[in-house]
Amino acid sequence: MHPPEVLDHDINRHFPELLRFESIEEVEASEIYPLIKNAVERIMNSVVVEEFSTPDIDDSVEHVRALAWNLERGNVFEGIADALLNHPELRNRDLMLLPELDYGMARSGNRFVARELAQILGLNYAFAPVYIALQKGSGVEEFAEGENTNSIHGLAMFSRYKMTNVHAVPLPNGKDKMWGKEKRLGYLRAIVADIEHPAGRFRAVTTHLDAHCSRAHRHLQMKIILDHLDTLEPLPTVIGGDWNTTTYNSQSATRAILGYWRRVMMGVKNVVKNHLPHPDRYFEKRLFRELEKRGFEYKRFNTLGVGTLHYDIESIEKNTNLRDWVPEWCFPFIFWAARRVGGRVSSRLDWFTGRGIELAANTAPWTVGNLTDGSGTPLSDHDAITLDFRILKD
Repeated sequence: MHPPEVLDHDINRHFPELLRFESIEEVEASEIYPLIKNAVERIMNSVVVEEFSTPDIDDSVEHVRALAWNLERGNVFEGIADALLNHPELRNRDLMLLPELDYGMARSGNRFVARELAQILGLNYAFAPVYIALQKGSGVEEFAEGENTNSIHGLAMFSRYKMTNVHAVPLPNGKDKMWGKEKRLGYLRAIVADIEHPAGRFRAVTTHLDAHCSRAHRHLQMKIILDHLDTLEPLPTVIGGDWNTTTYNSQSATRAILGYWRRVMMGVKNVVKNHLPHPDRYFEKRLFRELEKRGFEYKRFNTLGVGTLHYDIESIEKNTNLRDWVPEWCFPFIFWAARRVGGRVSSRLDWFTGRGIELAANTAPWTVGNLTDGSGTPLSDHDAITLDFRILKD
């Protein structure tokens, strides 16, 4: 566990030179790498933990109120904070598993998003860096005002109650993050912590699996997390976050395009109805079968068939982001397919799974959509998901 100062660095001054490289191998073989190696390794081996919660322990609390939500960097910060404070489905959560939070990125106002949210909400937090971003971001993000300061992107866990044994599990990249338009140093990680909840001690894991990779690679990343959990003291466990179960192999534009045409051949309406909101049925089933094989339940802990990310052909922003990795000539065909199902396509990317837990009485998992700020701006490109669970006793 580290204070925020562990993330201080001066790597930014080398960014112009680093941007010339097309692979991590080139970076590590360069004359620059010895100058930044120690700082990169320090950042990527750190987990920042701070305590801002002072809960009145109520021994009558019988279950845990959990939330998982990909905050899309924390770009719409004030709206996100307001929703977590006041939205009836999101407020007063004991545990929050939040992928995609920035520290010192222009696109999110150069905030330390995790720390500022924790202070506003009065929660303890753990933040694990996953990338040192050499640029402002992808798509419309490159036009953000100002320049990056700390240039760090990561994921976080928030808890109303004390977190112990906090650490991160490194996950291998699905593609070289220095190849392509958006260049980054680092790799995804999962945050693991034991939570001292009045209803009982349990383990929580924040996960963000790779988007630009194959289905087999996402399965591998989840397997690495589960293998690690098997080395720890057995505890009731909840895992949640953005698993990027897109059904696609997105290691490259070519693979994604081939996958797109495969789905056209399967029938656009069939795929949109039976596969994108149900990735566990066929395309991503190895990942979900792995969970079940290890004793994890997921079907009762999610609103199955309800998408958490929605693509609309009228969205200029999403079309701009897609152009970073899909050739221009593909768009007429993408629009054609989308129009066949009303112009809107939804995929389920965000999930809970658990072992040694059960649904709290008279509750159901929920997918919370249509989250916007006062001006109608969406708070994130993902919907939030909630789960109230009870810890099973031995």
